[in-house]
Amino acid sequence: MKPISYIPPADSIRAVIDRFAGERAEQTFVVFPETDAQLNYGQLQKTVQQHSRYFRSLGLSKGDTISFMMENGQTSLELFLATLYSGCISSPLNPAAGQDQISYVLEHSDTTVVFVSPQYREQVEKAAVTLDRVIIIIETDIDQGAKWPVAPADEGIQAEVVGGDDGLLMYTSGTTGRPKGVILTNTNLLAGGMNTAQAHELTAQDRTLCVLPLCHINAQCVTIMAPLVSGGSLVLPHSFSVSAFWNWVIEHNVTWFSVVPTIISYLMHNEGKLSGTALKIALNKVRFGRSASAALPPSLHAGFEQKFGIPIVETMGLTETSAQILSNPMPPKKNKYGSPGIAFGTQIKVIDEQGNTQPANIEGELMVRGDCVMRGYYKNSEATNEALEPDGWLHTGDLAKQDEEGFVFVTGRLKELIIKGGENIAPREIDDALYSHPSVVEAGAVGIDDQHYGQEVIACVVIKNNAEVSEKELLDFCFEKLGKIKTPKSIYFFEDLPKGPSGKVQRLKLVEQLKVRSII
Repeated sequence: MKPISYIPPADSIRAVIDRFAGERAEQTFVVFPETDAQLNYGQLQKTVQQHSRYFRSLGLSKGDTISFMMENGQTSLELFLATLYSGCISSPLNPAAGQDQISYVLEHSDTTVVFVSPQYREQVEKAAVTLDRVIIIIETDIDQGAKWPVAPADEGIQAEVVGGDDGLLMYTSGTTGRPKGVILTNTNLLAGGMNTAQAHELTAQDRTLCVLPLCHINAQCVTIMAPLVSGGSLVLPHSFSVSAFWNWVIEHNVTWFSVVPTIISYLMHNEGKLSGTALKIALNKVRFGRSASAALPPSLHAGFEQKFGIPIVETMGLTETSAQILSNPMPPKKNKYGSPGIAFGTQIKVIDEQGNTQPANIEGELMVRGDCVMRGYYKNSEATNEALEPDGWLHTGDLAKQDEEGFVFVTGRLKELIIKGGENIAPREIDDALYSHPSVVEAGAVGIDDQHYGQEVIACVVIKNNAEVSEKELLDFCFEKLGKIKTPKSIYFFEDLPKGPSGKVQRLKLVEQLKVRSII
């Protein structure tokens, strides 16, 4: 079949849904494997329009922010797309975040309504009582729907939605420790989806498996927006399951999937009911798998391809770029292990400290420009001006080299972010949590290489003289403050931490000291 034109089919998410509801109303858009429910494009349009009527009854209008703290499910997807369809702004909450961050995001995002699964309601209510305004909390079943406190209005939110309208407010870790709210417009989101579609040569016949959480930019822009803009379809289970993964792929005729290296590692060690040659044959409809959010070790990359017979395409993106900026080309075109690929739908360059473009194979900061690049950081003009140049170039904060064929190799970070299992973690967040413990006088968190997660969090502390505090006590303290993902794997006790002239902990020297002590 002739590849699609890699131009968004319309200029807003609402217009895309309306167009495909008219052109291919009976074609399946999404399958929910746990319930065997499905939505075709016509049903999708009717569903998001019905949600828009409820939004209007709640007093919502275009530009209002709606938050979600839910696992994946039919209602989760419907509410996410209905928010965009209505011209409102979606601001997902990560259930794995600590209580402090949930409170901060709810306050900073100006959220009006929060849809929450029953198991997360207490977390949201604890956060809501700290706010200066009242928000509406609606308990929601991820498959059966929301417990609406109102009846739907006769009409949904009618304001026109155009490309420049904000659609998504995603919070990502920054070097200051406070998460920054990335503002993505309809144009940004559609461009992110089209960049994925172009890189992976997607057509309406392709179907993806979405096992990453909908509070993650990868799920939103890669496995939701890419099928939506290319007229394809997806399978959306509640969460990743290593035992069910291949069953979903085979049963629902999945042609591609997007995962992170951690999931690839899990799959390498658990084949499910089928194995060996039988599994390879059953997977013959799968064109490729996509890996992103963290560097994929070449040995894991090659081992997976050999074991399952499925090519893995390594890619790279940021929340600030609507998920994708680089990808290896589709097989049989050349791929390079250890590289996230070449630019698709974007312009890239590598610059030195003076802003000059570096020649091939010379290290510098990776810059990107294109329709996928964010509008800015919400209520943070200083951070926006630091990240975005006046001509639209975005500072990624990644050190990289670009070879003569255009392939990028990431060599490090200008910023101190730790990337664990695809999640950005600012060391400062860990430090601040530990400093709030009455026995801690110095704290320094670092990222160390980890075969499973890409990086793991390690923290080092100095405690008050004569204080009695155990590693377990501090780990439990961090868990309460930070949540599971950001809690350090281990905490080590030091008499003093290496610091520079300004008193700032020098994390590179701290890593060296950990190596000397044979801790890492």
